[in-house]
Amino acid sequence: MVVKHKADLTVYSTLFTDRAMDHVLNNADKYILTPYVYPASWPEDGALRQMISLWVLTNLGAELIYLGFGALSFYYVFDHKLMKHPLFLENQVKKEIHLATSSIFWMSFPTVVIFLFEVKGHSRLFDNISECPLGWPGVFLSIAGFLLFTDMCIYWIHRFLHHKSIYKHLHKKHHIFKIPTPFASHAFHPLDGFLTSLPYHIYPFILPLHKGVYLSLFVFVNIWTISIHDGKYLIPGPLICLINGAAHHVDHHLSFNYNYGQYFTLWDHLGGSYRHPSALLGKGPHDYVRRFTAEAKQTQ
Repeated sequence: MVVKHKADLTVYSTLFTDRAMDHVLNNADKYILTPYVYPASWPEDGALRQMISLWVLTNLGAELIYLGFGALSFYYVFDHKLMKHPLFLENQVKKEIHLATSSIFWMSFPTVVIFLFEVKGHSRLFDNISECPLGWPGVFLSIAGFLLFTDMCIYWIHRFLHHKSIYKHLHKKHHIFKIPTPFASHAFHPLDGFLTSLPYHIYPFILPLHKGVYLSLFVFVNIWTISIHDGKYLIPGPLICLINGAAHHVDHHLSFNYNYGQYFTLWDHLGGSYRHPSALLGKGPHDYVRRFTAEAKQTQ
């Protein structure tokens, strides 16, 4: 009887954990939405209420991460001399922010549907480290798996978006910014942005992932996306051929058919699309601006 009772408790605990609300939604309900926003007749676990709440939280969170970290990167990391490059558009920053904020708004609608499935317990997200078969080592393995899986998927999705029959309808909007600033990081057509984000949402439906880790990775991938558009070449020399950074990605914006990767260069090497960063060969945008500035001074 004791064994059976213990097993029943384990099953009940697993079911409850799998169906527990996402931490963000749960806290928002507890401290803001239930006491101040929704009427008592709207139960916290109602699908309509959850969709509305998730839509608001998704928009608010994504816009704050984009604008907050984008602004920090633009003002403290991005080299403003790049704005003198002849390929830098007039009012480009304003155009980047307008496209990105509107894209995040429209992307949030299909994204919320996926989040609702997660909140309803249909994913493999879990709350407690004890639920991971390998414990803490398993959590770290899941982080590595997430990065490798999403990097592979994004490479092929990104490359697909460059196909001539697709590119002009979707991805071209992002590539009008040939000398991107950090604000170009999320400046996509909404469908383009959603397709690129799909691997992040698919992973926890395939493999177990801790909810806190998932939220942390969500923030990380957004910051990483901003960082590869900041024009700052910070990847250490020995890792240049392994990690995809801003130096690689600026060549992607300039040359289109190279360096499709997100975090790593593995799939670019395997897919024959790797290009060593021109900025590290003295042929990048910074070098052009320096030569342009020096020539302008000589002619004065």
